[in-house]
This record gives sequence, C-alpha cells and structure tokens, in this order.
Amino acid sequence: ARAYSTAQVFNEARTPVVGRFALPSGNPYAPDSSVPIRSLALRFLQANGQQWRTGMNSMPVFPVGTPEAFYQLQQAGSPDPATGKPDPSKVPAFFASHPEATPFLQWVKGAKPSASYASESYNGINAFYLVDGSGKRQAVRWGVVPETRDGPDAGSAPQGADYLEQDLVRRLAQGPLRWRLQITLAAPGDPTDDASKAWPAQRPVINAGTLVLQSTQAQNSGECRDINYDPLILPSGIQASDDPLLAARSAAYASSYLRRTSEVSQLPGAQEPRP
Repeated sequence: ARAYSTAQVFNEARTPVVGRFALPSGNPYAPDSSVPIRSLALRFLQANGQQWRTGMNSMPVFPVGTPEAFYQLQQAGSPDPATGKPDPSKVPAFFASHPEATPFLQWVKGAKPSASYASESYNGINAFYLVDGSGKRQAVRWGVVPETRDGPDAGSAPQGADYLEQDLVRRLAQGPLRWRLQITLAAPGDPTDDASKAWPAQRPVINAGTLVLQSTQAQNSGECRDINYDPLILPSGIQASDDPLLAARSAAYASSYLRRTSEVSQLPGAQEPRP
C-alpha cells in the first residue's frame, strides 16, 4: 500500500492495534448463533500519534445506501406500541420498495453463523481514499481475510450464549491469530457513495500487511471497551469518501459511546473512560 498512501501504518514494520469483536444483535442475552453477522473493529496507533480506526463486518455489502433508508428499515422492525411486537408486514414491505437491498438479502439467505471469530472475513464495506505523496487519490475498500480456515467438518455453530468469546480465548492460548489486510482498488466509475453496491470481482487487490492478534481481555474491563471505533478517525494518507453512511456511522457511534460509558461509570470501582 506504500505506493498509494503516505499513512505511517503502511510504512512501518509494526503498528500496535487494539480490536473488538462484536455481534449486531440488539439482545445481549441472545445466543451467538442468533445472527449470521460478525464484526471486527480496529484502532491502529501510529508512532506519530495519529490513529486509524475502522469498523468491519462479515457481510459484503450494506442493506441500503443512505442514512434515511437505514432509519426507515429500523422503524419497520421496531415494536408497535400497541402490541409490543413488530408488525410482521412492515419489513417485507420495506425491502419490496428498496430493490438496492437485493444483494444483501441474497447474501443473508445463504449466510450461516460461524463457529469462530477467527475463521471469519471482515469487510470495511464503505469506500475511502488512499492518498500518496503527490496528493493523488485512489478509491479503495478494505477488509481482512483469515489465515485460519476451519474445514467443512467443523460442524454448525454451537448454541451457547458466549461460545464465540470462549473459542477466541482457547485459540489465542494456543498462539496468535492472523488475517491478511487486503485493499481493493476501484476503477473509474465504481461507486464510492453507495455501500449497497459491490465492486466487480476482477478489481485489483493488494496485500497491505498482516493483522496479528496476540491476546484477549474481558469485555467489561478490556481496553477496547472505552474506544469509539469512529470510521472517520483517519491518519494522513487516508481520507473519507463521499459515502453518506460514514457521517451517520460517526454520529451513531458517538451516541453509543456516550451511553455505554455512562453505564460503565456507574459500576462500583469504575474508572473514567478514555476518549
């Protein structure tokens, strides 16, 4: 990636990183197998003090391309005050009126909950720009691909509420886990403002390095608990695209961070969260 970006993360042999695995279910007590999507957020801390924060998901595309449409989707799935349950007709009606969601729905139809965070690929989904020393910009999307590949005999995902965390601890006790950081280069005309649209599969992909995870911490006290993985926190050499979802994600993550740290600050012996 050095030929495309001046970001220090691509020009140093090693850069410290703190990450967080997550699930998108709104119910913290639901089994890990209740949803097929897994998420991985990362914070790279460069030697010059600049940071690169990114949030990635196992899905290849986003359901919709605008914050307005995503808000409408959330409303369609919200409980009716009169019944306390969602109206079962609203979500299908939403998708019927939003054909841009077809690629996501096709992926969901065949997606199965994985039995491990370690064997999952994670996609940045939104577009960004790499910027070189002359100021030239290259539109990109990035993601990480695991070196760990569970075979077809790995079986279906367990049903326990926290099997993913338990599996992660077990694997890291045996040694580090690795992913390849892959960056896809856009061609002229590829959409940079619509995360619901995939780029053609033949686009060039460069290997930008290896993500190495060496240890894990409990979620209630780990360092990642107090990190806001805002996708717009970027170092020199990486810039945001015109994707409207990026600003919406930044705002939503800020609200989530404030709610989460407000709850944590009320726990006995809690320390003030770090920004």
